Amino acid sequence: MFLLDALRIAFFMFWEVLWSLALGFLLSAAVQAVISKGAIVRALGQDSPRSVVVSSGFGIASSSCSYAAVAVARSLFRKGATLANSIIFEFASTNLVIELGLILLVLLGWQFLAAEYAGGALMIVLLAFAFRLTLRRRLVEEARAQAEQGRVGKMEGHAAMDMAVTDGPFLRRLFSGPAFTAISHYFVMDVYGIWLDLAGGFLIAGAVAAWIPNSFWSAFFLTGHPLLAEIWGPLIGPVISMLSFVCSIGNVPLAAVLWGSGISFGGVISFIFADLLIPPILNIYRKYYGGRVALYLAVVSYLAMALAGFLISLAFKALGWVPARHPFNFADAAPTWNYTTVLDLVFLVLVGVILIRFLRTGGMAMLRMMDAAPETGESKMSGGHAH
Repeated sequence: MFLLDALRIAFFMFWEVLWSLALGFLLSAAVQAVISKGAIVRALGQDSPRSVVVSSGFGIASSSCSYAAVAVARSLFRKGATLANSIIFEFASTNLVIELGLILLVLLGWQFLAAEYAGGALMIVLLAFAFRLTLRRRLVEEARAQAEQGRVGKMEGHAAMDMAVTDGPFLRRLFSGPAFTAISHYFVMDVYGIWLDLAGGFLIAGAVAAWIPNSFWSAFFLTGHPLLAEIWGPLIGPVISMLSFVCSIGNVPLAAVLWGSGISFGGVISFIFADLLIPPILNIYRKYYGGRVALYLAVVSYLAMALAGFLISLAFKALGWVPARHPFNFADAAPTWNYTTVLDLVFLVLVGVILIRFLRTGGMAMLRMMDAAPETGESKMSGGHAH
């Protein structure tokens, strides 16, 4: 019975955000279809305040799952981008993206959407400042020597794929046949890269909501001590994220449950930021850049996300933007005939059209190369698609 309760809650949460997920992935795919990775590399080869802004902007435009973002960042680094810009690009491409914002808006409200984007921007500034102060040349040289070995992590083929349509006016490119093909491929690849984490996030959130009483979380999050809770939340949020082994968008359903169970506002934000600190990602860092650099990135990233969560919480409290807390009773949120159901059905039809295009234009062959090394997959995944 407990298992059925957890599965039912997980499905109810998924149905609530299905249309927003599909819309987010579609918009992300459309942006990727008209922005070339080559243009990104050329803009990230020097450390400067402008390059931080450009790295962030390209990261947002190149929205992807955490594993693909890490692989893309290593690819950019190998092609000439600085290590600092590559990591900033990586954080922006997972924490400041359209699909994450939409699911936050649906599950948690505009305050969390605003805090995520404001906090993400602040975290990037903190990371850039920390890199400028502490990232020594020797560490960068170690990272580059390790990166040049080309050790395979995960989603390497996705990182190498560049199907951007770059010839002609923007609108003509966006609505062309090749762009439709590219959009279908990016859409399916992005979903493929994240579906396990997304499913895991909903299942873990369902289990937590069904099995763990609020009294436990109230004690754990120090809700009886408001000042300590404000400090404790941003510190423990990333740790919970690491232990959940769920990355990127899959964190949001659990974040909604944790917010309803007592974690502080800043704790929710830092929890969502920590998608790039889960153990599998840290292990890929070790493969890509070496043990010392992986440890350095883990420590600096944790401190930046915890501080960003704490500061954003203070700012939103001062502005009166922290919403009233209320438990999320997803067990009673069974689908009904409302705007959510209508939008879900519309986007399911649209996803079906995209999937047909994907299958008719060699998508399955590309899907099988998603974990291939860049050296073997890049030439096969750069253009040459049916219209």
